[in-house]
Amino acid sequence: MRGIFLAIAFVLLAFLPFYLSSSPSSENVSFIKLSPSEFVPVEGKEGGSMHFILNGDPKTLNPVVAQETTSTAVLNYLFTGLTKTDLKTMQVVPDLAQSWEEQDGGKRYVFHLRKDVKWSDGTDFTADDVVFTYRDLYLNKDIPNSTGDILRGIIKSQKDVQEFVKKIDRYTVEFNLPEPFAPFLQTLSASILPKHKLERYVKEGNFSTAWNVDTDPKEIVGTGPYVIKRYVKGQFVEYQANPYYYERDPYGNKLPYIKRLTGIIVQDPDTALLRFSKKDADYIGVRPQDLLFMSRIRSVQLYDLGPTPSTTFLVFNQNPRAKIPEYKLRWFQNKTFREAISHAIDREGICYLVYNGLAQPLYTPITPANRPYYDENYYPKYKYDLKLARKMLESIGFKDRDGDGVLEDQDGHKLEIVLLTNAGNKERETIGNIIKEDLEKIGVKVIFRPIDFNTLVSKISSPPYDWEAVIIGLTGSLDPYFGRNVWHSSGTLHMWNPRQETPQTPWERQVDELFDEGARELNPGKRVEIYKKAFLIITQEQPMIFIATPKSMLAVYPKFGNFFPTVWGWYKSEMLFVK
Repeated sequence: MRGIFLAIAFVLLAFLPFYLSSSPSSENVSFIKLSPSEFVPVEGKEGGSMHFILNGDPKTLNPVVAQETTSTAVLNYLFTGLTKTDLKTMQVVPDLAQSWEEQDGGKRYVFHLRKDVKWSDGTDFTADDVVFTYRDLYLNKDIPNSTGDILRGIIKSQKDVQEFVKKIDRYTVEFNLPEPFAPFLQTLSASILPKHKLERYVKEGNFSTAWNVDTDPKEIVGTGPYVIKRYVKGQFVEYQANPYYYERDPYGNKLPYIKRLTGIIVQDPDTALLRFSKKDADYIGVRPQDLLFMSRIRSVQLYDLGPTPSTTFLVFNQNPRAKIPEYKLRWFQNKTFREAISHAIDREGICYLVYNGLAQPLYTPITPANRPYYDENYYPKYKYDLKLARKMLESIGFKDRDGDGVLEDQDGHKLEIVLLTNAGNKERETIGNIIKEDLEKIGVKVIFRPIDFNTLVSKISSPPYDWEAVIIGLTGSLDPYFGRNVWHSSGTLHMWNPRQETPQTPWERQVDELFDEGARELNPGKRVEIYKKAFLIITQEQPMIFIATPKSMLAVYPKFGNFFPTVWGWYKSEMLFVK
């Protein structure tokens, strides 16, 4: 399963006292841990089926316009790209491409396509499909899509679009870049689409409505290992193996081994857990609160996949255009203020109380899942120390002048903060209440207010930016560049002060320069050092106060061979087989 994506996730709760609450212990639960060195597929056998949970109905069956995970989860099996990431080595390897050459210092690439690929309707896959996909779909200004957003960072003019991809012959394409772009090969993992099926929609100007959920599944044509056989809204999606899929195992056998898949649509996670316990699904993602229930299900194997790439953090509004009092803006823009709050976050306690110990404290923008960029000893840590936090606030003029337990700034304004999150997620609701309790111990009054998700997103992402502090989360990405929309000062997800015309602080300017430099640097080792410098600056400045990253856990009935799960997807998923 592949994908480059960055998504927003928010949350918080309301019960007390936390430190007297109990949670199911994970100490007696046995986990299986895998390392990439253990990923050695063996020859499997064809046949059998697999059932899994889908968290909702897709909104579209068009992979270009699909944004939400309910759609992308359905489509993951249907399409492939020119490249893919080998989850054992974390290197970019060929997929629909057979090979490529890099020329002109990384500004020109010549791709040689596989000649044995057919679309799932039997039509030959050719260079025309590649040119059509990138020129007419991803770089079409009238078709909003995330792959286009990534490429438009370097492909900015219509002339650039025309020069970007060219057909050399039936099985050769050339890509031309205005400047070297290090994440380019990974970007080419985006799905290639069939020209013979979709060109007419582009010409008619209605591509965004093509391949909707009411489309006959036979019309959804891809090069992936499966095709959709049947979709029944609110119930399931049935897949069958693509008879024209091009991959074979090392022994010459056609893949995928498993010929039938069924995705069962269950929106409520507790209901999904119940369905899994009845063996309606073969595997399921596990939340910390599910462990006690899981320990009672016989014959289930639990996998500890390690820390997730996702981050959870508290962010203050530093936007001078925001609808908040100017004196609060001054607080939030003060680095010492943010550092003081960071020292008041009990990350260890949150990992234990909220995640049953199945999480680890986080101080940086990336997690241990980002193996090349995460360095335990490189980034500073902010130890939990309420006395130090109080002392730091006092050093910048805060003092309890009237003896009511709440600090005031030098102008007499009460140190009062409205902390938001979206209602419903119990883990982050609990985190919010723990933070509220600790901040009030050092003289910070916190009004904690979970609100409707859509309302929260609107406050954060659009004027008048009417919010003070938020507990929020982001999913991670394999390459730091794909988080540029968050870390670059011009980014729409640069949450504390988005869409800056020019960087408003020297450190943000430095981060901008490092992210752009990292995109141009083709040497992998040098890229790692460049982005580590950027993440170090962000950690030191604390515009986001990172809290914790939980483990990614998976429960599965032991019926499969070549089962190699990771936080980024499954290694060699096409070679999964039923024992």
